[in-house]
Amino acid sequence: MISRIDLRGEALLEGAALRDLLPRADFDVAAALDKVRPLCEDVHHRGNAALIDYAEKFDGVLLERIRVPAEALTEAVAGLEPAVRAALEESIRRARLVHRAQRRPAHTTQVVPGGTVTEKWVPVDRVGLYAPGGRSVYPSSVIMNAVPAQEAGVPSMALASPPQREFGGLPHPTILAACALLGIDEVYAAGGAQAVAMFAYGTERPGEDDGCAPADMVTGPGNIWVAAAKRYFTGRIGIDAEAGPTEIAILADATADPVHVAADLISQAEHDPLAAAVLVTDSTELADRVEKELAPQVAASKHIEDRIAPALAGRQSAIVLVDGIEEGLRVVNAYGAEHLEIQTAEPTAVAEKVRNAGAVFLGPWSPVSLGDYCAGSNHVLPTGGCACHSSGLSVQSFLRGIHLVDYSRDALAEVAHHVVTLAEAEDLPAHGAAIKARFGGAEPDQHGDWKVPGQ
Repeated sequence: MISRIDLRGEALLEGAALRDLLPRADFDVAAALDKVRPLCEDVHHRGNAALIDYAEKFDGVLLERIRVPAEALTEAVAGLEPAVRAALEESIRRARLVHRAQRRPAHTTQVVPGGTVTEKWVPVDRVGLYAPGGRSVYPSSVIMNAVPAQEAGVPSMALASPPQREFGGLPHPTILAACALLGIDEVYAAGGAQAVAMFAYGTERPGEDDGCAPADMVTGPGNIWVAAAKRYFTGRIGIDAEAGPTEIAILADATADPVHVAADLISQAEHDPLAAAVLVTDSTELADRVEKELAPQVAASKHIEDRIAPALAGRQSAIVLVDGIEEGLRVVNAYGAEHLEIQTAEPTAVAEKVRNAGAVFLGPWSPVSLGDYCAGSNHVLPTGGCACHSSGLSVQSFLRGIHLVDYSRDALAEVAHHVVTLAEAEDLPAHGAAIKARFGGAEPDQHGDWKVPGQ
């Protein structure tokens, strides 16, 4: 059901060489790029007409309008099961608590008397949020994308989610209900790469009242076509990441409960047949017990043949045996998992040594499922090893730092000779001349005194 990789009894390789030994799903965004390019340009030229055609082609629905009417949002909330509504509201509340604390205030540094640099944080003007609607419905992803954008102060946002044939061409009603609970009233029935193109180019046309204004940034998980479209538009719009298949890595020792470990591996495997489930352990006994525990738990699960079984059996999943927890740390740091669980005797101490992970879950009572919904943390996290250089979605993702430089005459005079010297060293004399012009063409000396040439 799941393979093993034995790294015991030998010196571990470093960096990329170690990463190459570890399991990872094939996810070729570059190959998909050529297929989404003409689709994206079609949306550019034909706007909503192209979106309607693609909804019929890919989703099997014939739409009259792309924008979801306001009454559909109201009806979705009204029809929401009370328990689901309570869970969504609690997820929103906890996410707001965490993300509200992330906002950075403006900060002023006095470099010298009369010279300051202030860094202020400004939200992007408009964000397009994407909520997938393929194998599963993800209202939790609506929350995880919208809350940090709202807490950052983004003044305009819209959401797109694929039209569903069973719901009359509207996105899934739970997606719509989540939007309503968050106060998002601009929602579009558009999926895949074409939704990203809608946000990147905009579809506003004279005489049309349901066109989408272009966005400055697009965030949200999706399939390989969404990832390819994000890559295509990088530079035109900001993106969160090119999200790949979901991943869980569990670093565990003999104290871990094999029932918990097996359940957590399966919990990620049920997302997608390419989902990665990796256990790194120094305990052969735990590895054996987890492997035995997987069979009955998988048999009792829902999405066995189409997701869980192929995910666990795929090349992206494995039990990795190491000589000790220190070696295990080297492995998980090289792997850079989207989700990393630490199930060891001293999880806090071990977690302090983790350098590369999207989010870290400590001990037996902090499973990834908690983070997916109600921990307060964000579940939009880097995949495919990108945690080695990237962070998960946060308030900072939607903010831009702008420096305000404010120098007085005396403060500029004091450093002017350095500016002129560096300008001349780079053969950019006009840069230096811009300084000298402020002092009547005088030349600065090393003491900051100014003399008119020839005097």
